[in-house]
Amino acid sequence: MNTTVIDHIGIAVQSIEESLKFWEGSLGIKCTEVETVEDQKVKTAFLPIKDSEVELLEATSPESPIAKFIEKKGEGIHHIAIRVDDLESALAELKQKGIRLIDETPRLGAGGAMIAFVHPKSTGGILLELSQRQTDI
Repeated sequence: MNTTVIDHIGIAVQSIEESLKFWEGSLGIKCTEVETVEDQKVKTAFLPIKDSEVELLEATSPESPIAKFIEKKGEGIHHIAIRVDDLESALAELKQKGIRLIDETPRLGAGGAMIAFVHPKSTGGILLELSQRQTDI
């Protein structure tokens, strides 16, 4: 598996609009894209920092995994995403090694990236997302 960079850090927030007051207003990190991913019941905002990004995640439904996360743990870091150059091969390799996966096949995520999640029980408690950007395909 060839990992290339920390793609982004996903942060669960109650309100992207309110959170941007800190990220943009206080830190000067500008949001470049806001997108709703209907099938994941989430609205995302991306704030690039060099080769990585902060991804703010706001639930669009009470049934959203983000809504459930905030209800249980409050706002905060939801996941870390690592970019790989071949997501299908990375998933096959992890599966062969007995790593528990949430997604056994890639799916479309925000920003047009193909994504898959690795279960926190296999990562020491961290929800890990593997990401392959369209520019890497």
